[in-house]
Amino acid sequence: MNTKINFAGIEMKNPVTVASGTFGYGREYAEFFDLGKLGAIITKGTSLKPRSGNKPSRVCETASGMLNSIGLQNPGVEYFAKNDLPFLRKFDTKIIVNACGSSIDEYVELCKILNNLDIDGVELNVSCPNVKEGCMAFGSTYEGGKRVTSEVRKVLNKPLIVKLTPNVTDIASIAKGVEEGGADAVSLINTPLAMKIDIYKRRPVLANNTGGLSGPAIKPIAVRMVYQVSQAVNIPIMGLGGIVSGEDAIEFMLAGATTVSIGAGNFIDPYISVKTVEGIEEYMRKCNIEDINDIIGKVEMN
Repeated sequence: MNTKINFAGIEMKNPVTVASGTFGYGREYAEFFDLGKLGAIITKGTSLKPRSGNKPSRVCETASGMLNSIGLQNPGVEYFAKNDLPFLRKFDTKIIVNACGSSIDEYVELCKILNNLDIDGVELNVSCPNVKEGCMAFGSTYEGGKRVTSEVRKVLNKPLIVKLTPNVTDIASIAKGVEEGGADAVSLINTPLAMKIDIYKRRPVLANNTGGLSGPAIKPIAVRMVYQVSQAVNIPIMGLGGIVSGEDAIEFMLAGATTVSIGAGNFIDPYISVKTVEGIEEYMRKCNIEDINDIIGKVEMN
């Protein structure tokens, strides 16, 4: 039984990764299981300089999910390179750094640094809904996505994955733009912009008023968007949004995803990613599938 995947030139032992912002830099989860059991780890969003993020409150629960408005708080790429990367390199897994910025120049300078680090790929975050500058501003139009991707491509030799926002009218168009800009793959979806109101205070629960919705509530939207993008581009897709089991992962792969990423589920169960790997293997045994690659994009539409 083969679970190995080649994703944009990154050889992974299985198709399961963990979504940026839900796994930190792996230290907390390494206390529970061997991180080498995962196909890859996607780091917390990392910027050129340290970011303090948004003011609290920044997280709240919703029906079948959660809202977050962290605002890409992180210690910066220099700290990551000195302190977190050496720790991650102890494990037999691939390391993909989620790169965020407030301007194209910032993305470029950051990726120049990342290009010289011992990492396996870069996930370009042009889709975070919780910051006032950058990110989603670049990823919400065909031209914006294409431009930032092409500028980063000039300085980055490593596999480049561009993370797409669902907060657009035509996500397939944005995917085409980043493909034309030189992306090796796309990941989707980032979180839909949402709001929760405290009816007694008559104010939004989050200090930033709105936040990104994640968890099982968004899975059907994510599956639909993965399918749409798979019909529009020729580069591989990482699917994410509400995955909490092997069955969920298989659904995304049938829709066209080559790999999957687990986000909010990590907060429910620290073992969820390993259980998802095991769930994929169980599905393969049950359905007599020898090679996981044989199911990618094999949904039969009505």
